[in-house]
Amino acid sequence: MGFKMGIVGLPNVGKSTLFNALTRTAAAQAANFPFCTIEPNVGDVAVPDARLAKLAEIGKSREVIPTRMTFVDIAGLVRGASKGEGLGNQFLANIREVDAIAHVLRCFEDDDVTHVEGKIDPVADAETIETELMIADMDSIEKRLANLSRKIRGGEKDAVEQDRLLRRALEALEAGKPARTVEVAEDEKKQWRMLQLLTSKPVLYVCNVEESASATGNELSARVAEMAAGQGAAHVVISAQIEEEISQLDAEEAEMFLSEMGLEEPGLDRLIRAGYALLGLQTYFTVGPKEARAWTIPQGTLAPQAAGVIHGDFERGFIRAETVAYDDYVACNGEAGAKEAGKFRVEGKTYEVKDGDVLHFLFNA
Repeated sequence: MGFKMGIVGLPNVGKSTLFNALTRTAAAQAANFPFCTIEPNVGDVAVPDARLAKLAEIGKSREVIPTRMTFVDIAGLVRGASKGEGLGNQFLANIREVDAIAHVLRCFEDDDVTHVEGKIDPVADAETIETELMIADMDSIEKRLANLSRKIRGGEKDAVEQDRLLRRALEALEAGKPARTVEVAEDEKKQWRMLQLLTSKPVLYVCNVEESASATGNELSARVAEMAAGQGAAHVVISAQIEEEISQLDAEEAEMFLSEMGLEEPGLDRLIRAGYALLGLQTYFTVGPKEARAWTIPQGTLAPQAAGVIHGDFERGFIRAETVAYDDYVACNGEAGAKEAGKFRVEGKTYEVKDGDVLHFLFNA
């Protein structure tokens, strides 16, 4: 399991440049005019994880298969999108389909790249998009409440619950707060997700800075960091231009380039880690002579459900999970050593899988 993250923002903030870098392609046309991305470009990328290569080395695996995530480069939004301005309707439809939003904000000055609002103010840009999404959500909720009234009179239980959740969301929106600020109980979460409210999506602010500020950020990105902290949201600082250059280099050249720029790792790594944290995701591994493979699951996933990510039969016929923590697997040089050191464990249906677990599932076919 991976997740789908939509790259959004105003026109000319670097969305397509970032997408090109992330997917190591030039599939998204990057140009200095609004709406150069008409259809959402979708890129499937490997999730970099140094642990996987180490496990493959120890397990003498012939193939290394990382887990993957999907980025969707969505057309630039403009003020009035909630009323259909620009490509607003298409933007709003595309954003409903993603799990989280990477909100790219322009944090660089460049007279050669025009800004749709005529000024460089990333906080104001964030507010513009948030406002449009909130207006769209309010319009949607009001229409849905009207449609639900008939079902409620008919005594439909789901309709009553939807009505209650929608009214709570509307109350927050009318107070100027996005739907993601609404506290939802555990037993309400499934129904809440089904509402597909735009402002219920988790948001990661991506500060696109000039090359010279890629390691430290700048005054504009500092303002975004302050805004994100006030919202309890995450942010990352990236130079999309640098990331695109790095994506065209081989591993050795990229390492040298990063060192010269004062960077320890590509921005992609930081972005994915932030995305994982945003959605509460983690990774477990399977290792054997045929392949070493990474799998993504939500934090708190129990062993049978983790097994089901590989194949439904694994979950349905689950018997037990044999597991070694990553650090123990490496320290003991594999499963045999872990068994000798007493680090090999057998876990049942109630075991909560931990990040980095090396697992082998036993099941009835």
